[in-house]
Amino acid sequence: MKVIVLNCGSSSLKYQLFDMPAEQVLAKGLVERIGVTRAGDAPCFHHQRGDAKWEWNWPMTDHRTAVKKMLEVLTGPETGSLKSIAEIQAVGHRVVHGGPRYTRPVLVDSNVVEDIEVYSMYAPLHNPANALGIRVMREVLPSVPNIAVFDTSFHHTLPPQAFLYGLNGEIAGKYGIRRYGFHGLSHQYVSERAAMFLGKPLSSLRLVTCHIGNGTSICAVDGGKSVDISMGMTPLEGVIMGTRSGTIDPSIVELLMEKEKLNFQEIIDLLNRKSGLLGLSGVSSDIRDLEKAAREGHRRAQGALDVHTYQIKKYIGSYIFAMNGVDAIIFTAGIGENSSRCRAEICRHLDFLDTWLDEDKNRNCTGEALINTPDSKIKIAVIPTNEEIMIARATMAWK
Repeated sequence: MKVIVLNCGSSSLKYQLFDMPAEQVLAKGLVERIGVTRAGDAPCFHHQRGDAKWEWNWPMTDHRTAVKKMLEVLTGPETGSLKSIAEIQAVGHRVVHGGPRYTRPVLVDSNVVEDIEVYSMYAPLHNPANALGIRVMREVLPSVPNIAVFDTSFHHTLPPQAFLYGLNGEIAGKYGIRRYGFHGLSHQYVSERAAMFLGKPLSSLRLVTCHIGNGTSICAVDGGKSVDISMGMTPLEGVIMGTRSGTIDPSIVELLMEKEKLNFQEIIDLLNRKSGLLGLSGVSSDIRDLEKAAREGHRRAQGALDVHTYQIKKYIGSYIFAMNGVDAIIFTAGIGENSSRCRAEICRHLDFLDTWLDEDKNRNCTGEALINTPDSKIKIAVIPTNEEIMIARATMAWK
């Protein structure tokens, strides 16, 4: 059975084609700068089949154009993995916010698409693009079932003390204001892999899973269930991120609107796109650029890195306390998987828990790896995430 998984961003389209249930990746790709690519720009369409890779600069006016070009590539005589698009039997979509209604994957109909668009009030940077991707695929492949898989679903097990905000209860209930959490597909995947990796039942483990990328969230997983998460009603809350501020005093918004004469949309843009590591450092939102600048003596870059790792350590510590202990700390996503410096700084000062990072293992790890010393009480692991396979499995379950 051929299943295609789509992850639509505001100006991007990621895709993977799976042969299920074997879970074999037949092809994958990324379309960037949709709506802004011009002739002469760097390649915006990246496609891979096995070890073969292709790049093209095809101006993409919109997501519909990108989807159609993706299907052409997947069925092309040289690049294709399909004889025709009729081989695609299901489409799985990553949807960032499922609001209060969607606690598990769902077969898409027009009502589901409308709900996803309504829940854009919780995820204005993500849900509109997710809904658009679904609409396009339903137009292009009208007879193929589309399954929406929600990043918030994994966190619907949060207890009230973790998901409630200190607001008027009637107002909060009226608008569905609560902690929802995000990166649920990633946290669920690495939790399940950690249990297999450690050779223990997931139901017996207390884990802190650290999805550290351009977007970052720290999750407390007790017995396979999410019991707390750093992100909140929206993906803006929590740890400082690439361009997002993370948690700030709400009164800062009032002050900036008054003093800088910013309207609401300008504030949202400031907090989501011009803050975080980029805003603090004045250099970049990319951790690799900041690490290079810090090595060269750039003080603001070093300061941004310090804030980043300090905030992550605070969440890890609070979750260990909340769960009355922890069996393993898991690092995943772009930074968590690739920055040995970040992991080392976060794991510094764990000796009071009889836990130690093995510096050599940390520097040299690839793929899934334990990076703690043999006598470490708490396991420390790097587990590459795979959100796409979680979506493919959920889609397969519906077919």
